[in-house]
Amino acid sequence: MKPETSPLPIPKSREDLAAHQSRRKRVAVENAKRSKFWQGKLDHINMDYLDQPEEWAKIPILHKDTLREIADDNFFDTFCIAPRSEISEFWRSGGSTGKPLFYPRTFEDIKYAMAAFGRSYEMMEVTPDDVAHNSFPLGIHPAGHMWGRSASLHGVGVNWSGAGSGTPSAMQLALLDMMQPSIWMGMPSFGLHLANLAEEKGINLASGSVKKILTSAEPLSNAKREKLERQWGAKVFDSFGMTECSLMGSQSVHHDGLVMWTDMAFIEVLDEDTLEPLAEDKQGTLVMTSLMTNNATPFLRWNAGDIVTWHDQSAATDAYSVFPMIRHAHRTAGFFKVRGVNINHSEFEDLMFTQPQLAEFTLSAENRGDADILHLRVELTKGSDPTRETSYLSDLVKGTFEVTPEINILERGTIGAEFEKTIKAQRFSDNRG
Repeated sequence: MKPETSPLPIPKSREDLAAHQSRRKRVAVENAKRSKFWQGKLDHINMDYLDQPEEWAKIPILHKDTLREIADDNFFDTFCIAPRSEISEFWRSGGSTGKPLFYPRTFEDIKYAMAAFGRSYEMMEVTPDDVAHNSFPLGIHPAGHMWGRSASLHGVGVNWSGAGSGTPSAMQLALLDMMQPSIWMGMPSFGLHLANLAEEKGINLASGSVKKILTSAEPLSNAKREKLERQWGAKVFDSFGMTECSLMGSQSVHHDGLVMWTDMAFIEVLDEDTLEPLAEDKQGTLVMTSLMTNNATPFLRWNAGDIVTWHDQSAATDAYSVFPMIRHAHRTAGFFKVRGVNINHSEFEDLMFTQPQLAEFTLSAENRGDADILHLRVELTKGSDPTRETSYLSDLVKGTFEVTPEINILERGTIGAEFEKTIKAQRFSDNRG
């Protein structure tokens, strides 16, 4: 999609961006006032002072659990504001825990969402010669079909493979060999699974046609990124979005953070305890207000549990330099406590993915009688000694997290087969009653 034909052209300056945000914040609050859910919650807001931080902060912060308290048969009538005649499609909420919700998207919403997804291609600097292999799920979760549909607007050929639940992993590898795409798109965990399967089959993905990888839907640690890049021989471009809004940001060729398109969503980084705005480089919770895809679902100050830092891009010179950048730290739900010790999921994942002998793993908290245990399931690379590695990993986890895990060595491909059956890979789970 050429910039001059986009329904959401990139602001030419930060002044233009601020003016756009001012207009759209007012629309966002006006839309919310039409929702039964928001009635009585916004009456104290002065609409003429929404650009004043202290006035904007009077808007209550919205959490997932609050929405889930609305009965399913009342959600559309209570929270949503668009008549059925304006609905184009429904998007499944992206969370991997709790009961999912389904958000209606109007035809107007989809117009802007298509522009947002298309920006990720622009930031990867695609060319007419690029062809993409799309391994994002296709169906009620929007990412796969939105990237597939927006590809044609940017001159990118695309193979709609879908996730492993629809197109088995062996077939995905065969299609990669047949189609010779330059871009692979999918969730990081599935990318690692495909690379592990390729290794088992004697296929060297690192010498293949894929030179760029577009990921989303999971926090991407440095360790996971490096493993993906090493196994595929390609550069990883991460992206960030929420089904409550749309795709909201992506990495550029500089790979120094996620550039957040704040004409699409107004973002705040707030202290987790005081909810006060934080300065640059300070870690806090990300709060989002949808500015353009709010014609059916009026999300104001939505807290999805992402912990980030924000950064200015004043030193950048490209068109996207008008926007701020975030770096993802972790999610507030990303830990469990075992024997009084907090096991942070992102830290544990980093530790595991720096182990070259480890192909895959899952970690769960379990009950064993009266005791809580950590259950670590692992797959090892070829040539690894199971007895030696079990002892090594046990000492490694104990030395890092002060809890000795119960370890099971699995046959290669076991975990990947489990991941194929889910929308999002469930690498961590708390199975205690």
